[in-house]
Amino acid sequence: MSYQPVADPASIEEAAALLRAGRICAFPTETVYGLGGDATDPDAVLEIFAAKGRPRFNPLIAHCADLDMARRFGRIEGLALELAERFWPGPLTLVVPLVEASGLSDIATAGLKTVALRVPARPLARDLIASVGRPLAAPSANPSGRLSPTSAEHVRAAFEGRVPVLDGGPCEAGVESTIVTVGPDGITQLRAGALPREEIEAAMGVAVAVASHDAAISAPGMLKSHYAPGAKLRLAAAAPEPGEAYLGFGRLPEGIEGEALDLSPHGDLREAARNLFGFLARLDETGCARIAVAPIPREGLGEAINDRLERAAAPRD
Repeated sequence: MSYQPVADPASIEEAAALLRAGRICAFPTETVYGLGGDATDPDAVLEIFAAKGRPRFNPLIAHCADLDMARRFGRIEGLALELAERFWPGPLTLVVPLVEASGLSDIATAGLKTVALRVPARPLARDLIASVGRPLAAPSANPSGRLSPTSAEHVRAAFEGRVPVLDGGPCEAGVESTIVTVGPDGITQLRAGALPREEIEAAMGVAVAVASHDAAISAPGMLKSHYAPGAKLRLAAAAPEPGEAYLGFGRLPEGIEGEALDLSPHGDLREAARNLFGFLARLDETGCARIAVAPIPREGLGEAINDRLERAAAPRD
């Protein structure tokens, strides 16, 4: 499928008109920019897949304006409802049983009997969804497997201007939402993200299990190779080797001669999460063959940062 350059919408109303007409449009959330399409329209969802080059077996998150909209498409009950009431709007995605005959496209759910639902914290995103009147399937607005965009400029560069973007400024979190599901044994984290697992545990008073890396794909972001720059990554590197760019954390080693950026000079994991994709993109643009990445603590948001880095460093098919 080919795409012609399209002018960016200047308002929520213009973006909503595109989406109601079955087109795709990128828009900002508090996590990253999403590539939105009407989640009830199979053709719109297929256009998302085509634009991203996304594997068809990888399901999409349906973004909703509020809990009431979300409950029209997924059975949010019990502990899942408690999670929604505590953390929505916000960077938490719930994988719940799909409501039969809800009208959601089965392409968006990859044919699963579950659906991934989220109510974003960014008011602009919720206003856009409410204006469309239907949930928006919205994976990150980038070619599949590549760095997620945290600004409108990232989206324009990734798609060379072929995808319209509703510009809402930079994203606050900089990494995608945390994805969890609720089962007989409690809460399981399927993807680490902008809401730290420890925060969920503290709020709910229960331990949150972590899905294994070889678990069946039941939610976005579970592909082993994902979020990858063009350069190969070498993780947990105390310093760069000759010819490597370096992505530091806390403090850059002395005497670095090549390209280097520091995710957070003060060791702030929230700052590092905001900078992660943008800094990887900047180093990748230098044309380096490999990027060495400093060790990142695994507590709090560090779990999500390390998850993205490990998937980015995974062998590519």
